Parts: sequence; structure tokens; C-alpha cells
Amino acid sequence: MPYEWSQDSRGQRTRLKLWPHRSLPRRGFAAFIMGTFTLITFPLYPLLGTFVLWGLLPFLLLSVGGIWWALERSYRDADMTEELVIGPEEVHLTRINPGGKTQEWDCNSYWAKVDMHPTGGPVAHYLTMHGKGRMVEIGSFLSEDERKVLYGELVDALRAAITPEPAE
Repeated sequence: MPYEWSQDSRGQRTRLKLWPHRSLPRRGFAAFIMGTFTLITFPLYPLLGTFVLWGLLPFLLLSVGGIWWALERSYRDADMTEELVIGPEEVHLTRINPGGKTQEWDCNSYWAKVDMHPTGGPVAHYLTMHGKGRMVEIGSFLSEDERKVLYGELVDALRAAITPEPAE
């Protein structure tokens, strides 16, 4: 899943880091562009030495350039992360959007609440957090199944943060 949980060194704070899933890593991106270029040149081999080759070549190169641009744009648009820190006193959510703009939200752990909206949101099983008079979304870029699992994990993490540990 494109998120991971971690604890601080003293075990008092739980950290959740979320990021969009990338089905095509950078290495695969380069291989895909190279493969596309190779395959698109096959029809040109019989045309070597003719004027028709020079008429078709710009359009084929433009096609490869368009695929490269579209994939690069997809990488830029998905360059975002969300980080949720849950402590015994405070919950803090930081979202870094594409382009570097940062959005932050914090709330007292006791009053923080996670809700799942099966319908009516921008995506199915939309996750929101409430507190301090404000509602924020979390993990909207995750798949529906990932949001369902994350909901249970968030509820458990918030409950564990405000429940005191028994004294030994």
C-alpha cells in the first residue's frame, strides 16, 4: 500500500505517511519511451532513402514527444504527500501539494474524529477528519480498498493515542 506507519523513538507519537501509487516507476518510464520509439520506427524501414520518410518522421517523433510529455505531467501532478502525526495531546496533518504548496491542520487528539463517507464524496469511501471546527480530507488519492483499510487503522491509532497505558 502507498502508505506506512511508524513510531517515534519513545513510542509516544504515531506517524502515517501517504503518497500516490505509481504503477510506472522512473526506470520503467525510460524503458517504455525507448520501446515506443523503437516500435514506431519499424514502419519507417521500408521508406529509408525516400522523401516519404521525411514527411512521416516529424509526426512519429511528435507522437513519442507527446507520450513523454503526458507521462511527465502525470508524475508532476502526483507529486504530493500527506503526513499525519498522532500524539497523546495533538493530531497534526501536513499535506504537500504538487508545486510545493503546504497545507496544515491540527487538533486536540481527544476531539479528533475520522469519518468514512461511502457515497456523496468526490470518491467512494471518502475519508475525512474532524476537529477544531474544521473537516479535512485524508488519502483521497488512495484506491477505494486502501481507504477502507486505512479507516480502520486510523480509528485504532486515534483510540490508542488517547487511551492511557496501564501502569505496571
